[in-house]
Amino acid sequence: MALLSALNTGQTQPGTHTIIGEVKSGGVKKRVDNVILIVSDTLRRDFLGCYGNNWIYTPNLNRFAKMSFIFDQAWICSFPTVPCRHDILTGRYTFTYKPWSPLDPETVTLQESINKANIITALFADTPHPFTPGYNYQRGFKVWEIIRGQEHDNWKSAPAEVKLPCSPEKLRNPWTTVVQYLRNVSERQFEEDYFVARTMREAAKWLERNYDRRFFLYVDTFDPHEPWDPPKYYVDLYDPNYKGEKVIYPRYDLCDYLTKEELNHCRALYAGEVTLVDHWFGYFLNRVESLGLLKNAAIIFTTDHGFYFGEHGYIGKSLVTEKYQQAVPLYPEVAHIPLLIYIPGFEGGKRISALVSLVDLMPTILELLGLPIPETVQSHSILPLIDGKVERIRDFVVASPTISHKGIKVPHPTNRSSITDGEWLLIYGSQVDRVTEPHLTAMVDSILRTIKTLEKGPIKPRLFHLPTDRECKKDVLEKHRDVAEKLHSKYVELLEACNVPKEHLQFFRYL
Repeated sequence: MALLSALNTGQTQPGTHTIIGEVKSGGVKKRVDNVILIVSDTLRRDFLGCYGNNWIYTPNLNRFAKMSFIFDQAWICSFPTVPCRHDILTGRYTFTYKPWSPLDPETVTLQESINKANIITALFADTPHPFTPGYNYQRGFKVWEIIRGQEHDNWKSAPAEVKLPCSPEKLRNPWTTVVQYLRNVSERQFEEDYFVARTMREAAKWLERNYDRRFFLYVDTFDPHEPWDPPKYYVDLYDPNYKGEKVIYPRYDLCDYLTKEELNHCRALYAGEVTLVDHWFGYFLNRVESLGLLKNAAIIFTTDHGFYFGEHGYIGKSLVTEKYQQAVPLYPEVAHIPLLIYIPGFEGGKRISALVSLVDLMPTILELLGLPIPETVQSHSILPLIDGKVERIRDFVVASPTISHKGIKVPHPTNRSSITDGEWLLIYGSQVDRVTEPHLTAMVDSILRTIKTLEKGPIKPRLFHLPTDRECKKDVLEKHRDVAEKLHSKYVELLEACNVPKEHLQFFRYL
């Protein structure tokens, strides 16, 4: 692997592998016996108390944050659901070479690396897409259980007729996804029957039988991802007097098709989902504590991305019609995420301001367990930041849908990367005037669609200054072109180091 300066910070850290931009050397010692990784899909950081929210009830995550390191500059890498899990389980920059697609047979994974040390690996998930038939991201886990029924999982065939909660034109995939989901949950009676509850309970049961073994436990819950249908008492915390239609799975589009009241109720439904997740995370955390595992288990809590509730004019995280789809820019509401890490023996509640990325989780987990990091890994362990040995492990991060893979001739200009050094954010896509060859994608929900430019206006780079323009409303690229060029140069070096083919790379060399 070529050693370039794309990610080099001039500071070294322990490890046994080579990453892009930096050589790691030295021994690795065990920090903990066990690691628990929890991913809660589509969880916005600004909906949590530890990140400044003061109106959503999340007492358990607030308590966990006081025990943990709180990362203030954690960002996604590859977007969305499936590429993100690929990042986490491989430590590689998926967006540079692989679309939303099944796990390849030859891919080196986190779970299989841990298996070699005779540490049991277990997965409990209700997130459908990475673990659906054919996608096989559960491969290599010694124990795995998929809780059925989320989204358009063909789990139940009755009742044949279901009533939609709002006008179908307001819903994404009303006659497939929403109808199937409503069938799947038609027999639900109590809160413990909800998906996040079932997943956390099954994971807790597994711990009861395996707490005295070395393990890596991965818990992946789809909530608070749509459809939003938490118990009414949670929704009533946030919008108790609402009388309108319940848009539980809004069409991903410009948000002007929703009334102000409907959009506000979407936020309330989502907030209710966040409180639901918090409650069952608390249930799981209490079981971890009662089993004595806080003494010897590290716990990582994070998400794969956020969601737009009217910000930048969008509802959702892309533009989707029945036949067509287009990615939209990944602003902080989607790309800047929560990351909480508990490690026994460390004082909790400390905040870390250094840039980190979800792609860094694999080497971090392996280093926690005292295991060697495979040569295939391209990313950084976070532990030197926690130890206080370094102030930073990377100069910039990239959040991006897939920009290059073997199945395309020309990178689509709407698949834009978000490149940030923590202060500035550059939104940048391939410099292609138009795409004549049809592009297909399964991104967002595993349903194959054609990529089209549905967004109005030119597809051009944009630059934002985050400390003074957190909402990214003022493009300052022309005024600060030198900043944009510096970020762009780092981005190109990363693409080169990741071996993006020359026929694709040529469209990213110019700002």
